[in-house]
Amino acid sequence: MAIETHSLLLHTADGLRLDAELTTQPAPRAAAVLCHPHPLYGGDRHHPLLTGVAQRLAEHGVASIRFDFRGAGDSEGTHGGGVDERLDVAAAVDAVALITDGPVWVIGYSFGAAVALSVVQTRVDGWVAVAPPLAMMASTMMNGAPLAASDHRPKHLVVPRHDQYSPPEAVEPMVAEWANTSLVVVESADHFLAGHLARFVELAVAPLVGALA
Repeated sequence: MAIETHSLLLHTADGLRLDAELTTQPAPRAAAVLCHPHPLYGGDRHHPLLTGVAQRLAEHGVASIRFDFRGAGDSEGTHGGGVDERLDVAAAVDAVALITDGPVWVIGYSFGAAVALSVVQTRVDGWVAVAPPLAMMASTMMNGAPLAASDHRPKHLVVPRHDQYSPPEAVEPMVAEWANTSLVVVESADHFLAGHLARFVELAVAPLVGALA
């Protein structure tokens, strides 16, 4: 069946409208919310990783919503330091939950991964965090471990070996006590994924697609 992408608006609990787009086939069997890297450093929903993930998920019959965080692109509001953005993710989860009875996962990259791991709505079935800046979260952005750390639902972390912000040697001890968490290290890659994009797309997609097998 043909893959289609449609523009839409999300509405947050604090009254903002966010630009978004839905990529899907008819009657999707699951859905994902895709969260982009830091908006103050040029991140938006069109990041190549998210575009690639949306395409691959659709090929497996999984719908996805990509959106611009508040203050990015044409989305309303101002940057909220990773805290207010949790409402943005929640709005996207609510939207995809309307189009499928299947599982809903949240997949984020960098800043988006940090925010994703702090949204624990009951409709979420799992998380994938690509290059999550956990070391920075602990000291600045969100003041400690994300809410999902103690949650029983599955969490899959994909960490570049040479990540400039949270390398594996920093991440591994931080997540050692997390519930139901796996970690994959991608050799030779850094935080910006250059030269390894296709590998990260596949690793981001694999946990959700595998759960549907």
